[in-house]
Amino acid sequence: MVNIAEDIKNILEFYQALGFERLPLNPPLPPFTKGGQGGIKVAALNALKEDIGECKRCKLSKGRTHIVFGEGRPDAKLMFIGEAPGREEDIQARPFVGDAGMLLTRLIEKMGFKREDVYITNVVKCRPPINRDPEKDEIQSCIGFLERQIEIIHPEIIMSLGRISTKALIGDEELKLSAIRGKFFKYKGVPLMPTFHPAYLLRNPKDKWLTWNDAQKVIEKLNESGKDRGGDITWET
Repeated sequence: MVNIAEDIKNILEFYQALGFERLPLNPPLPPFTKGGQGGIKVAALNALKEDIGECKRCKLSKGRTHIVFGEGRPDAKLMFIGEAPGREEDIQARPFVGDAGMLLTRLIEKMGFKREDVYITNVVKCRPPINRDPEKDEIQSCIGFLERQIEIIHPEIIMSLGRISTKALIGDEELKLSAIRGKFFKYKGVPLMPTFHPAYLLRNPKDKWLTWNDAQKVIEKLNESGKDRGGDITWET
């Protein structure tokens, strides 16, 4: 028999450990009792989304259509983090759904996953004007939400897409992506693989093979942990 009181106690402790000061309104209790950790993570992500609310913490809120929270499997072993939503993402409220998103989806599938098997998000949740780089104060206003997403999902590996997300996660403003991509770093104990942003690859398709090399290293590390299998895959350019 399910111990409801114990489930609720665990839920409260879980939210508290993640830094939530309040529970979401009408918290969905069934997933906690039936879905195990996956259900708890769904509820925790929903609570985080509610905590963001109709965010006006930075100037990007003035020009956005939608907040782009992120999507994917809440207990994903692999997490992709870009810099900010673009035009299509702002319209659809989903990350990586434009041309760059199509390329990312191809990479995910060539790695042996489906898009819904991984988790995809951005450092900044609102679209910067004319797709400019997010500014330091905008990143600072939003980075806490990304940190909590990572804590909840607790992936085996993170792939940071492009220099903006890589700098935000590694915390080094001086790094050059071309010099560090393909090398594993650590983000709070989680292996982090920096690679090129798909938008860059659309402009520089000759560098796709470099990103595929980075992806193969991620597959190898996942295989070593015995968590996932990537398979014998090639990524055509």
